[in-house]
Amino acid sequence: MNNSKSVLVTASLWLLLLISAATNSIGMLAGLDYTFRMIAGAVAVVCIVLLVVRYIAGRKA
Repeated sequence: MNNSKSVLVTASLWLLLLISAATNSIGMLAGLDYTFRMIAGAVAVVCIVLLVVRYIAGRKA
């Protein structure tokens, strides 16, 4: 993967993580449905896992 695509993917994952974490955090106060908040939490966990995997893969390269 070339460097510009790698940076774009990493930035997108960070942005998605921030949005899903904020949705999960503020969801109870905003009155969002429990299912929607759990989906946002699951997206946040997936983003964290992907960011860690990309970091480890980058260190080995």
